Amino acid sequence: MEQVDWVVEVDEEVQRLVDSETEMEHWTKRSIYRIPTSFTDLNKKAYIPQVVSFGPYHHGEDHLKPMEEHKQRALLHFLRRSNKSLESFVEVLAKDLRRLKDCYDQLDDPMWHDDDKFLQLMILDGCFMLEILCSANRTMEDYALNDPIFSNHGKIHILPFIKRDMLMLENQLPMQVLYSLVAVESNGTKDKEYINNLVLKFWSPNTPLSCFGTCLHVLEVYRKSLFPDIPDGRQRQRKHRRKPRVSDHKDGDDIIRSAMELNEAGIRFKKSKTVNLMDITFRGGVLKLPVIIVDDAMEFMFLNLIAFERLHVGVGNEVTSYIFFMDSIIDNEKDVALLYSTGIIQNALGSDKAVANMFNSLSKDITLDPDNNSFDEVRKMVNRYCKKAWNEWRANLIHTYFRNPWAILSVIGVIFLFALTILQTIYSILQFYNK
Repeated sequence: MEQVDWVVEVDEEVQRLVDSETEMEHWTKRSIYRIPTSFTDLNKKAYIPQVVSFGPYHHGEDHLKPMEEHKQRALLHFLRRSNKSLESFVEVLAKDLRRLKDCYDQLDDPMWHDDDKFLQLMILDGCFMLEILCSANRTMEDYALNDPIFSNHGKIHILPFIKRDMLMLENQLPMQVLYSLVAVESNGTKDKEYINNLVLKFWSPNTPLSCFGTCLHVLEVYRKSLFPDIPDGRQRQRKHRRKPRVSDHKDGDDIIRSAMELNEAGIRFKKSKTVNLMDITFRGGVLKLPVIIVDDAMEFMFLNLIAFERLHVGVGNEVTSYIFFMDSIIDNEKDVALLYSTGIIQNALGSDKAVANMFNSLSKDITLDPDNNSFDEVRKMVNRYCKKAWNEWRANLIHTYFRNPWAILSVIGVIFLFALTILQTIYSILQFYNK
Protein backbone atom coordinates (compact mmCIF):
# COMPACT_ATOMS: atom_id res chain seq x y z
CA MET A 1 0.00 0.00 0.00
CA GLU A 2 2.81 2.36 0.92
CA GLN A 3 4.51 1.71 -2.41
CA VAL A 4 1.31 2.55 -4.30
CA ASP A 5 0.99 5.84 -2.38
CA TRP A 6 4.59 6.68 -3.22
CA VAL A 7 4.03 5.96 -6.92
CA VAL A 8 0.94 8.20 -6.95
CA GLU A 9 2.84 10.96 -5.15
CA VAL A 10 5.72 10.84 -7.63
CA ASP A 11 3.32 10.87 -10.58
CA GLU A 12 1.63 13.98 -9.18
CA GLU A 13 5.01 15.67 -8.72
CA VAL A 14 5.93 14.89 -12.32
CA GLN A 15 2.76 16.65 -13.45
CA ARG A 16 3.66 19.67 -11.33
CA LEU A 17 7.26 19.72 -12.54
CA VAL A 18 8.09 23.22 -13.71
CA ASP A 19 9.85 24.05 -16.96
CA SER A 20 13.61 24.61 -17.03
CA GLU A 21 13.37 28.43 -17.08
CA THR A 22 11.17 28.50 -13.98
CA GLU A 23 13.46 26.04 -12.25
CA MET A 24 16.47 28.17 -13.18
CA GLU A 25 14.79 31.23 -11.70
CA HIS A 26 14.14 29.28 -8.51
CA TRP A 27 17.83 28.49 -8.04
CA THR A 28 18.91 32.00 -9.04
CA LYS A 29 17.03 33.51 -6.10
CA ARG A 30 19.25 31.77 -3.57
CA SER A 31 22.45 33.50 -2.54
CA ILE A 32 22.96 32.91 1.22
CA TYR A 33 23.80 29.31 2.01
CA ARG A 34 24.19 26.92 4.89
CA ILE A 35 27.69 25.55 4.41
CA PRO A 36 27.80 21.73 4.15
CA THR A 37 29.66 19.70 6.77
CA SER A 38 32.10 18.50 4.12
CA PHE A 39 33.34 22.11 3.87
CA THR A 40 33.42 22.95 7.56
CA ASP A 41 35.32 19.85 8.71
CA LEU A 42 38.58 21.47 7.62
CA ASN A 43 38.13 24.59 9.74
CA LYS A 44 34.83 24.98 11.59
CA LYS A 45 35.74 28.35 13.12
CA ALA A 46 36.12 29.92 9.70
CA TYR A 47 32.38 29.82 9.06
CA ILE A 48 30.96 30.70 12.51
CA PRO A 49 30.57 34.36 13.59
CA GLN A 50 32.35 35.22 16.81
CA VAL A 51 30.65 38.40 18.06
CA VAL A 52 27.57 39.26 15.96
CA SER A 53 24.91 37.50 13.90
CA PHE A 54 23.40 38.90 10.72
CA GLY A 55 20.35 37.11 9.39
CA PRO A 56 18.57 33.98 10.65
CA TYR A 57 21.21 31.23 10.54
CA HIS A 58 23.07 32.16 13.75
CA HIS A 59 20.47 34.38 15.40
CA GLY A 60 19.98 33.65 19.10
CA GLU A 61 23.16 31.65 19.63
CA ASP A 62 24.38 32.10 23.19
CA HIS A 63 27.80 33.55 22.42
CA LEU A 64 26.23 36.17 20.11
CA LYS A 65 23.38 37.34 22.37
CA PRO A 66 25.35 40.19 24.05
CA MET A 67 25.40 42.09 20.73
CA GLU A 68 21.58 42.15 20.50
CA GLU A 69 21.42 44.99 23.02
CA HIS A 70 23.72 47.08 20.84
CA LYS A 71 21.58 46.34 17.78
CA GLN A 72 18.54 47.81 19.52
CA ARG A 73 20.44 50.96 20.41
CA ALA A 74 21.75 51.30 16.86
CA LEU A 75 18.19 51.04 15.51
CA LEU A 76 17.06 53.94 17.72
CA HIS A 77 19.96 56.13 16.60
CA PHE A 78 19.32 55.28 12.96
CA LEU A 79 15.61 56.17 13.24
CA ARG A 80 16.25 59.43 15.09
CA ARG A 81 18.90 60.53 12.61
CA SER A 82 16.71 59.70 9.62
CA ASN A 83 13.69 61.44 11.17
CA LYS A 84 11.49 58.63 9.82
CA SER A 85 9.07 56.30 11.57
CA LEU A 86 9.82 52.61 11.86
CA GLU A 87 6.56 51.93 10.00
CA SER A 88 7.88 53.63 6.84
CA PHE A 89 10.78 51.15 6.69
CA VAL A 90 8.53 48.18 7.46
CA GLU A 91 6.16 49.08 4.60
CA VAL A 92 8.95 49.13 2.02
CA LEU A 93 10.62 45.90 3.15
CA ALA A 94 7.27 44.10 3.45
CA LYS A 95 6.84 44.49 -0.32
CA ASP A 96 10.02 42.43 -0.83
CA LEU A 97 9.30 39.87 1.90
CA ARG A 98 9.04 36.83 -0.37
CA ARG A 99 12.10 37.89 -2.32
CA LEU A 100 14.14 38.36 0.86
CA LYS A 101 13.17 34.95 2.23
CA ASP A 102 14.06 33.29 -1.08
CA CYS A 103 17.64 34.50 -0.69
CA TYR A 104 18.18 31.90 2.05
CA ASP A 105 18.53 28.30 0.95
CA GLN A 106 17.38 27.03 4.36
CA LEU A 107 14.79 28.59 6.66
CA ASP A 108 13.85 25.48 8.60
CA ASP A 109 13.32 27.18 11.97
CA PRO A 110 9.54 27.70 12.44
CA MET A 111 10.31 31.15 13.90
CA TRP A 112 11.06 32.51 10.44
CA HIS A 113 7.75 31.34 9.04
CA ASP A 114 6.32 34.30 10.98
CA ASP A 115 6.58 37.22 8.53
CA ASP A 116 6.62 39.86 11.27
CA LYS A 117 9.55 38.24 13.08
CA PHE A 118 11.47 37.87 9.84
CA LEU A 119 10.91 41.55 8.93
CA GLN A 120 11.94 42.60 12.43
CA LEU A 121 15.17 40.64 12.04
CA MET A 122 15.92 42.18 8.63
CA ILE A 123 15.38 45.75 9.86
CA LEU A 124 17.21 45.33 13.16
CA ASP A 125 20.25 43.64 11.62
CA GLY A 126 20.17 45.88 8.54
CA CYS A 127 20.22 49.11 10.55
CA PHE A 128 23.02 47.80 12.75
CA MET A 129 25.08 46.86 9.69
CA LEU A 130 24.56 50.31 8.17
CA GLU A 131 25.63 51.98 11.41
CA ILE A 132 28.77 49.83 11.49
CA LEU A 133 29.58 50.66 7.85
CA CYS A 134 29.12 54.38 8.48
CA SER A 135 31.12 54.38 11.72
CA ALA A 136 34.25 53.25 9.91
CA ASN A 137 34.20 56.30 7.61
CA ARG A 138 33.07 59.07 9.96
CA THR A 139 32.63 59.95 13.61
CA MET A 140 29.23 58.95 14.96
CA GLU A 141 28.62 62.11 16.99
CA ASP A 142 25.17 61.10 18.27
CA TYR A 143 26.68 58.17 20.21
CA ALA A 144 28.30 58.57 23.63
CA LEU A 145 32.07 59.00 23.68
CA ASN A 146 32.35 55.82 25.74
CA ASP A 147 29.95 53.76 23.63
CA PRO A 148 31.16 50.13 23.63
CA ILE A 149 30.78 49.78 19.85
CA PHE A 150 30.68 53.18 18.14
CA SER A 151 33.47 54.96 20.04
CA ASN A 152 37.16 55.01 19.16
CA HIS A 153 37.62 52.29 21.77
CA GLY A 154 35.05 50.13 19.97
CA LYS A 155 36.73 50.70 16.60
CA ILE A 156 39.99 49.34 17.99
CA HIS A 157 38.76 46.39 20.04
CA ILE A 158 35.39 45.29 18.62
CA LEU A 159 35.19 46.45 15.00
CA PRO A 160 37.90 44.05 13.66
CA PHE A 161 35.85 41.06 14.89
CA ILE A 162 32.64 42.47 13.41
CA LYS A 163 34.40 43.01 10.07
CA ARG A 164 35.47 39.38 10.01
CA ASP A 165 31.96 38.17 10.91
CA MET A 166 30.46 40.28 8.11
CA LEU A 167 32.39 38.26 5.50
CA MET A 168 31.03 34.87 6.54
CA LEU A 169 28.69 33.31 4.00
CA GLU A 170 26.20 32.05 6.57
CA ASN A 171 26.15 35.49 8.19
CA GLN A 172 24.88 37.58 5.27
CA LEU A 173 21.89 39.85 4.76
CA PRO A 174 20.31 40.30 1.32
CA MET A 175 21.82 43.45 -0.11
CA GLN A 176 18.29 44.57 -0.98
CA VAL A 177 17.70 45.16 2.76
CA LEU A 178 20.46 47.78 2.86
CA TYR A 179 19.39 49.30 -0.47
CA SER A 180 15.79 49.73 0.76
CA LEU A 181 16.68 51.09 4.20
CA VAL A 182 18.97 53.75 2.75
CA ALA A 183 16.47 54.66 0.00
CA VAL A 184 13.82 55.43 2.63
CA GLU A 185 16.27 57.15 4.98
CA SER A 186 17.59 59.46 2.21
CA ASN A 187 14.28 60.02 0.41
CA GLY A 188 15.74 58.25 -2.61
CA THR A 189 18.84 60.45 -2.95
CA LYS A 190 21.27 57.61 -2.16
CA ASP A 191 21.35 54.75 -4.66
CA LYS A 192 22.79 51.23 -4.72
CA GLU A 193 26.28 52.40 -5.65
CA TYR A 194 26.34 54.55 -2.52
CA ILE A 195 25.91 51.41 -0.41
CA ASN A 196 28.34 49.38 -2.53
CA ASN A 197 31.04 51.99 -2.08
CA LEU A 198 30.24 52.28 1.63
CA VAL A 199 31.06 48.58 1.87
CA LEU A 200 34.15 49.02 -0.31
CA LYS A 201 35.50 51.84 1.86
CA PHE A 202 34.83 49.77 4.98
CA TRP A 203 37.44 47.18 3.97
CA SER A 204 39.65 49.16 1.59
CA PRO A 205 39.70 52.87 2.52
CA ASN A 206 42.32 53.68 -0.14
CA THR A 207 40.64 51.83 -3.02
CA PRO A 208 39.12 54.05 -5.75
CA LEU A 209 35.33 53.99 -5.95
CA SER A 210 33.84 51.52 -8.42
CA CYS A 211 30.50 50.68 -10.01
CA PHE A 212 29.50 47.15 -9.02
CA GLY A 213 25.82 47.22 -9.97
CA THR A 214 23.24 45.23 -8.00
CA CYS A 215 24.98 42.86 -5.58
CA LEU A 216 23.68 39.89 -3.61
CA HIS A 217 25.22 40.69 -0.24
CA VAL A 218 28.26 42.23 1.44
CA LEU A 219 30.43 39.19 0.71
CA GLU A 220 29.81 39.57 -3.02
CA VAL A 221 30.63 43.29 -2.90
CA TYR A 222 33.91 42.42 -1.19
CA ARG A 223 34.59 39.71 -3.79
CA LYS A 224 34.06 42.18 -6.64
CA SER A 225 36.44 44.62 -4.95
CA LEU A 226 39.22 42.05 -5.34
CA PHE A 227 38.99 42.39 -9.12
CA PRO A 228 39.15 46.08 -10.00
CA ASP A 229 39.71 46.99 -13.63
CA ILE A 230 43.11 46.12 -15.11
CA PRO A 231 44.60 48.16 -17.97
CA ASP A 232 43.97 46.38 -21.28
CA GLY A 233 47.61 45.44 -21.83
CA ARG A 234 47.75 43.27 -18.72
CA GLN A 235 44.41 41.58 -19.39
CA ARG A 236 45.47 40.20 -22.76
CA GLN A 237 46.91 36.95 -21.43
CA ARG A 238 43.62 35.85 -19.85
CA LYS A 239 41.17 37.50 -22.25
CA HIS A 240 42.60 35.83 -25.34
CA ARG A 241 43.09 32.31 -24.03
CA ARG A 242 42.82 29.83 -26.87
CA LYS A 243 40.42 26.91 -26.65
CA PRO A 244 42.14 23.72 -25.48
CA ARG A 245 43.15 21.22 -28.18
CA VAL A 246 43.20 17.47 -27.73
CA SER A 247 47.00 17.60 -27.54
CA ASP A 248 46.75 20.02 -24.61
CA HIS A 249 45.05 17.59 -22.25
CA LYS A 250 48.20 15.83 -21.11
CA ASP A 251 50.10 19.11 -20.76
CA GLY A 252 47.11 20.62 -18.95
CA ASP A 253 47.61 18.13 -16.12
CA ASP A 254 51.07 19.52 -15.41
CA ILE A 255 51.41 21.35 -12.12
CA ILE A 256 53.41 24.56 -12.05
CA ARG A 257 56.64 24.27 -10.08
CA SER A 258 57.27 25.88 -6.71
CA ALA A 259 58.58 29.43 -6.49
CA MET A 260 62.09 28.26 -5.55
CA GLU A 261 62.22 25.83 -8.50
CA LEU A 262 60.95 28.50 -10.87
CA ASN A 263 63.62 30.83 -9.55
CA GLU A 264 66.27 28.16 -10.19
CA ALA A 265 65.01 27.90 -13.78
CA GLY A 266 65.72 31.62 -14.23
CA ILE A 267 62.25 33.03 -13.59
CA ARG A 268 62.16 36.28 -11.66
CA PHE A 269 59.25 37.42 -9.47
CA LYS A 270 57.91 40.97 -9.41
CA LYS A 271 54.91 42.80 -7.97
CA SER A 272 52.01 43.55 -10.29
CA LYS A 273 51.07 47.20 -10.65
CA THR A 274 47.51 46.53 -9.42
CA VAL A 275 46.02 44.72 -6.41
CA ASN A 276 43.64 42.76 -8.65
CA LEU A 277 43.95 39.05 -7.81
CA MET A 278 43.60 38.32 -11.53
CA ASP A 279 46.61 40.46 -12.43
CA ILE A 280 49.01 37.52 -12.77
CA THR A 281 51.13 37.71 -15.93
CA PHE A 282 54.26 36.07 -17.35
CA ARG A 283 56.48 37.69 -19.92
CA GLY A 284 60.21 37.60 -20.69
CA GLY A 285 61.03 35.30 -17.79
CA VAL A 286 59.23 37.55 -15.28
CA LEU A 287 56.22 36.30 -13.31
CA LYS A 288 54.21 39.20 -11.88
CA LEU A 289 51.86 38.64 -8.96
CA PRO A 290 49.61 41.05 -7.01
CA VAL A 291 50.63 41.99 -3.47
CA ILE A 292 48.74 40.12 -0.75
CA ILE A 293 48.68 40.83 2.98
CA VAL A 294 48.58 37.58 4.95
CA ASP A 295 47.04 38.01 8.41
CA ASP A 296 44.80 36.11 10.84
CA ALA A 297 41.59 37.09 9.02
CA MET A 298 42.79 36.15 5.53
CA GLU A 299 42.16 32.42 5.92
CA PHE A 300 38.54 32.96 7.06
CA MET A 301 37.91 35.42 4.24
CA PHE A 302 39.24 33.14 1.49
CA LEU A 303 37.45 30.04 2.81
CA ASN A 304 34.09 31.84 2.72
CA LEU A 305 34.74 33.24 -0.75
CA ILE A 306 35.66 29.78 -2.02
CA ALA A 307 32.50 28.35 -0.41
CA PHE A 308 30.42 31.05 -2.12
CA GLU A 309 31.94 30.21 -5.52
CA ARG A 310 31.28 26.50 -4.97
CA LEU A 311 27.66 26.90 -3.84
CA HIS A 312 26.41 29.77 -6.02
CA VAL A 313 26.27 28.56 -9.62
CA GLY A 314 27.41 31.13 -12.16
CA VAL A 315 29.24 33.53 -9.86
CA GLY A 316 32.63 32.46 -11.25
CA ASN A 317 35.72 30.79 -9.79
CA GLU A 318 38.31 33.56 -9.85
CA VAL A 319 39.15 33.35 -6.13
CA THR A 320 39.42 29.56 -6.29
CA SER A 321 41.71 29.83 -9.34
CA TYR A 322 43.93 32.30 -7.50
CA ILE A 323 44.21 30.05 -4.44
CA PHE A 324 45.06 27.05 -6.65
CA PHE A 325 47.80 29.04 -8.39
CA MET A 326 49.32 30.29 -5.12
CA ASP A 327 49.16 26.83 -3.57
CA SER A 328 51.02 25.47 -6.62
CA ILE A 329 53.97 27.84 -6.26
CA ILE A 330 54.09 27.67 -2.44
CA ASP A 331 55.30 24.32 -1.10
CA ASN A 332 57.14 25.41 2.03
CA GLU A 333 58.57 28.34 3.95
CA LYS A 334 61.41 28.85 1.43
CA ASP A 335 58.88 29.72 -1.27
CA VAL A 336 57.19 32.17 1.11
CA ALA A 337 60.54 33.77 1.97
CA LEU A 338 61.29 34.26 -1.73
CA LEU A 339 57.91 35.91 -2.41
CA TYR A 340 58.32 38.00 0.74
CA SER A 341 61.73 39.23 -0.43
CA THR A 342 60.15 40.54 -3.64
CA GLY A 343 57.32 42.28 -1.76
CA ILE A 344 54.58 40.05 -3.16
CA ILE A 345 53.67 38.57 0.23
CA GLN A 346 53.38 40.88 3.21
CA ASN A 347 53.56 38.53 6.18
CA ALA A 348 51.58 39.65 9.23
CA LEU A 349 51.60 36.13 10.72
CA GLY A 350 55.31 36.27 11.49
CA SER A 351 56.17 32.70 10.49
CA ASP A 352 56.91 31.80 6.87
CA LYS A 353 55.95 28.21 7.65
CA ALA A 354 52.53 29.34 8.95
CA VAL A 355 51.90 31.20 5.68
CA ALA A 356 52.89 28.15 3.63
CA ASN A 357 50.62 25.90 5.70
CA MET A 358 47.74 28.34 5.25
CA PHE A 359 47.94 28.38 1.45
CA ASN A 360 48.38 24.60 1.36
CA SER A 361 45.26 24.07 3.49
CA LEU A 362 43.03 26.51 1.60
CA SER A 363 42.84 24.34 -1.51
CA LYS A 364 42.14 21.04 0.22
CA ASP A 365 39.12 19.05 -1.02
CA ILE A 366 38.17 21.55 -3.72
CA THR A 367 38.26 21.07 -7.47
CA LEU A 368 38.82 23.49 -10.31
CA ASP A 369 37.06 23.33 -13.65
CA PRO A 370 39.87 22.53 -16.15
CA ASP A 371 38.01 24.42 -18.90
CA ASN A 372 37.51 27.51 -16.71
CA ASN A 373 40.87 28.09 -15.07
CA SER A 374 41.72 31.79 -15.04
CA PHE A 375 45.49 31.16 -15.00
CA ASP A 376 45.71 28.18 -17.33
CA GLU A 377 47.53 30.13 -20.04
CA VAL A 378 49.98 31.67 -17.57
CA ARG A 379 50.75 28.22 -16.18
CA LYS A 380 51.39 26.82 -19.68
CA MET A 381 53.69 29.72 -20.58
CA VAL A 382 55.69 29.21 -17.37
CA ASN A 383 55.98 25.46 -17.95
CA ARG A 384 57.10 25.96 -21.57
CA TYR A 385 59.76 28.40 -20.39
CA CYS A 386 61.03 25.94 -17.79
CA LYS A 387 61.20 23.10 -20.35
CA LYS A 388 63.53 24.97 -22.70
CA ALA A 389 66.87 23.17 -22.80
CA TRP A 390 69.00 25.95 -21.27
CA ASN A 391 66.52 26.77 -18.50
CA GLU A 392 66.05 23.07 -17.63
CA TRP A 393 69.82 22.51 -17.57
CA ARG A 394 70.31 25.60 -15.43
CA ALA A 395 67.63 24.45 -12.96
CA ASN A 396 69.12 20.94 -12.72
CA LEU A 397 72.60 22.37 -12.19
CA ILE A 398 71.46 24.64 -9.37
CA HIS A 399 69.26 21.93 -7.85
CA THR A 400 72.10 19.37 -7.89
CA TYR A 401 75.20 21.41 -7.09
CA PHE A 402 74.21 24.70 -5.49
CA ARG A 403 71.68 23.64 -2.84
CA ASN A 404 74.09 24.04 0.11
CA PRO A 405 77.36 25.90 0.86
CA TRP A 406 79.49 22.72 0.91
CA ALA A 407 78.32 21.70 -2.57
CA ILE A 408 79.08 25.21 -3.85
CA LEU A 409 82.59 25.09 -2.33
CA SER A 410 83.19 21.67 -3.90
CA VAL A 411 82.17 22.92 -7.35
CA ILE A 412 84.37 26.01 -6.98
CA GLY A 413 87.28 23.78 -5.92
CA VAL A 414 86.83 21.52 -8.94
CA ILE A 415 86.69 24.52 -11.28
CA PHE A 416 89.82 25.98 -9.63
CA LEU A 417 91.75 22.71 -10.00
CA PHE A 418 90.57 22.38 -13.60
CA ALA A 419 91.81 25.91 -14.34
CA LEU A 420 95.19 25.17 -12.74
CA THR A 421 95.48 22.01 -14.83
CA ILE A 422 94.85 23.97 -18.02
CA LEU A 423 97.40 26.63 -17.04
CA GLN A 424 99.97 23.98 -16.24
CA THR A 425 99.39 22.31 -19.60
CA ILE A 426 99.75 25.60 -21.46
CA TYR A 427 102.95 26.38 -19.52
CA SER A 428 104.42 23.00 -20.40
CA ILE A 429 103.64 23.45 -24.12
CA LEU A 430 105.19 26.93 -24.15
CA GLN A 431 108.36 25.61 -22.48
CA PHE A 432 108.61 22.83 -25.06
CA TYR A 433 108.44 25.25 -28.00
CA ASN A 434 110.84 27.73 -26.39
CA LYS A 435 113.49 25.00 -26.12
